[in-house]
Amino acid sequence: MAAAAAGGAGQEKQLAPALLSFFIYNPKLGPREGEEEKKILFYHPNEVEKNEKIRNVGLCEAIVQFTRTFSPSKPAKSLHTQKNRQFFNEPEENFWMVMVVRNPVIEKYHKDGKPVIEYQEEELLDKVYSSVLQQCYSMYKLFNGTFLKAIEDGGVRVLKERLEKFFHRYLQTLHLQSCDLLDVFCGISFFPLDKMTYLKIQSFINRMEESLNIVKYTAFLYNDQLIWSGLEQDDMRILYKYLTTSLFPRHIEPELAGRDSPIRAEMPGNLQHYGRFLTGPLNLNDPEAKCRFPKIFVNTDGTYEELHLIVYKAMSAAVCFMIDASMQPTLDFCRKLDSIVGPQLTVLASDICEQYNINKRISGSEKEPQFKFIYFNHMNLAEKSTIHMRKTPSVSLTSVHPDLMKILGDINSDFTRVDEDEEIIVKAMSDYWVVGKKSDQRELYVILNQKNANLIEVNEEVKKLCATQFNNIFFLD
Repeated sequence: MAAAAAGGAGQEKQLAPALLSFFIYNPKLGPREGEEEKKILFYHPNEVEKNEKIRNVGLCEAIVQFTRTFSPSKPAKSLHTQKNRQFFNEPEENFWMVMVVRNPVIEKYHKDGKPVIEYQEEELLDKVYSSVLQQCYSMYKLFNGTFLKAIEDGGVRVLKERLEKFFHRYLQTLHLQSCDLLDVFCGISFFPLDKMTYLKIQSFINRMEESLNIVKYTAFLYNDQLIWSGLEQDDMRILYKYLTTSLFPRHIEPELAGRDSPIRAEMPGNLQHYGRFLTGPLNLNDPEAKCRFPKIFVNTDGTYEELHLIVYKAMSAAVCFMIDASMQPTLDFCRKLDSIVGPQLTVLASDICEQYNINKRISGSEKEPQFKFIYFNHMNLAEKSTIHMRKTPSVSLTSVHPDLMKILGDINSDFTRVDEDEEIIVKAMSDYWVVGKKSDQRELYVILNQKNANLIEVNEEVKKLCATQFNNIFFLD
């Protein structure tokens, strides 16, 4: 802190939003006076004094109850104060999750070297952080099942253990300063494919499910983008988030990155393939190798299935095989999977790579366009962004200024308030135009850098973009 002050007066230092606390409680668990502590199922940071935990939980309970009198069906989602913002979510009946985020801060220094702290009260977008809180629950549920199920399995003690084990690690991966509109959508990026290659993948999946007959669901990804999935959409979107932000980044291979040289199938019988397990046994030749796979829970509202998640990768192609948790995959099964899937997936990966490069050559390398866009389709959760160069939990590398990202978020909040299709055009302070279109369950956000354009010209540009990039999508004019 002092380093900034030493630079003399007039300097300022910006501090990003930060997680102050995160807790989960159930008011029904400690209804009587003196039993308040029983309500608390998880509290971060844990070192907080017991009475303060009880006080904070009690305050949230009071806010939720108080706001219920105004809107019984829609309880409070957030509370704004000068220093922080609290977000509330009730994912299951009577189970409340609360996340408290410190507002961004600007520290200014007076001539006498004393810091003056200014809280930026309007910077955080409610919808972005409410979505982050919902994802915390979805991610917990993917690996642990519902809160209620834990209590049925072994009472409150088991639920507390599961929450502690999961959130202790998960909260460290929350980087609140890089959350933006993409966290609201929590969409899936799909890999563009021609029909023939798609059919090859389809037939590969059918063959695998037949030869590995215990496989219940399969998902296929290439270059971190989804091509095929047998799961329900809501389960796939959260599994996709786990794979692309957590599992895949941990396993990046330097030697093969970006180098999928096509391998021909004419190679001798024991084709040296590139397949390997990302979950499960590290070395198949080790007789002691452990065949432990992460468990995931899907369809928790209906059939409630518990599955083993087997993720197998060759070059840039990854396949997820999900099998019933009652089956314990053996080392023999893993070896069989490796010998069947490995060679075929390797050849398939080079086919996709070849096809992709051909398509890229045909479409030609276009010069840097005058616009950047984010597109999201609520029906199939497809999302596409030319604004993000990279989006991982810790880094959101956008090629535009944060102020413009905030305008996108504001437009999105406006869209949420009404069900009708609409269009919003904003002229930003910095000579940029920002256009939001919502039409038939699809949303498109465009940022144009055209200093001297007027409204009519901006409208024409966006029409052109829709015609070239989304030629088969109906946008209202």
